Amino acid sequence: MIRSVVTGTGSALPTRRVSNAELAETVDTTDEWIVERTGIRFRHIAGEGETTASLATDAGRRAIAAAGLDATDIDLIVLATATPDQTFPASATIVQAKLGILDCVAFDVGAVCSGFLYAVQVADAMLRAGAHSKALVIGAETFSRILDWEDRTTCVLFGDGAGAVVMEAREELGENGAERGVLAVKLHADGRYNELLYVDGGPSTTGTVGKLRMKGREVFRHAVNNLSSVMTESLTLAGLDAAQIDWVVPHQANARILDATARKLGLDPGKVVVTVDQHANTSAASVPLALDTAVRDGRIRPGHLVVLEAMGGGFTWGAAVVRF
Repeated sequence: MIRSVVTGTGSALPTRRVSNAELAETVDTTDEWIVERTGIRFRHIAGEGETTASLATDAGRRAIAAAGLDATDIDLIVLATATPDQTFPASATIVQAKLGILDCVAFDVGAVCSGFLYAVQVADAMLRAGAHSKALVIGAETFSRILDWEDRTTCVLFGDGAGAVVMEAREELGENGAERGVLAVKLHADGRYNELLYVDGGPSTTGTVGKLRMKGREVFRHAVNNLSSVMTESLTLAGLDAAQIDWVVPHQANARILDATARKLGLDPGKVVVTVDQHANTSAASVPLALDTAVRDGRIRPGHLVVLEAMGGGFTWGAAVVRF
C-alpha cells in the first residue's frame, strides 16, 4: 500500500522574541496573569520584511534539507494559513518562486488553527492517488498583524511562525514491520460557531483585513470536547488505541486546554509535546512547529506513533495518526 511518509520537518520563527514582561509595558496585563491562564511566556513577532510567505519559505527549505532532497524534487506545495501575504495569488506560489521551483502544483488551504491537518489530508490524498510524489506541506502565520493590541484577552495569546513537513509517496515498512506514514486523518467543521472565534473583516464584507475576536471561555469548552473525541476517532480509524501512542503533538493554543484534553483521554502528560510557553498560539503553524521541535530534539524518532490534533475558528477540528 502506498503511504504518505513524513521524511523531513522544518520550522522558522521571526527574529523578535517578546516576553510577557515586555508585552506588559504596552498592554494592560502581567506575566503572572498570562502564565496562570495560558502557560504562555514568550512569542515571536514578525518584523519588517518578515511575512507569512518568507517564514513559510524558510521552514520549507529546512524541511526539504532534512528530507535529503533538492527543492526542485517537490511537485506539490500545500500551505495552510489564515494570514496570507496577499488576497491573491496564493502564498504557496510565492513560496514556490522563492524556493526556485519552476513548476509544481501550489495552493493555500484556509482552516485557521486546523489548517495544517486539513493540508496534510489534502496532500495525503493527492500523493496516494499517484498525482504527485513529493509534497511540501506548510503551516505559516503572522497573526500579530490581525490582532487588536488593545484587547488584552486576545493579543497576549498569539505569535508568528511557520512549520513544514515533506511527505513522500512510498511503500515501505518501519520498525518491527509496521507501516510508516499517515495512517488515518479525521476532520470536522461546524459553521454554527462562527461568532465564537473570527476576524471582523474581509474583502467581500468590509473591504478590510479586520481584527481577531474571540469568546475564550466558550472556545475552551468546545476545544477540550472536540479534540478528545477526534483523537479517539482517528485512532479507531487507524485500528489503534491510546495506549499505543508514543507522542501527541497538539495545537498549541493554551496549556490548560492541553492538560484538560490529556486528562480526558487518560494520556500521560509526559507524552504531550508542549511549546506554547515559548511560541504562544501560532494558529496553522503551531502543530508543525511543535512537531519539528520534538523531532530535532530527539523525542520523536523513527518508528514512533504520533497523533497530531488541532481545533480552530469555524469551528474546524481534526486529528492525524502518523508513524515516523
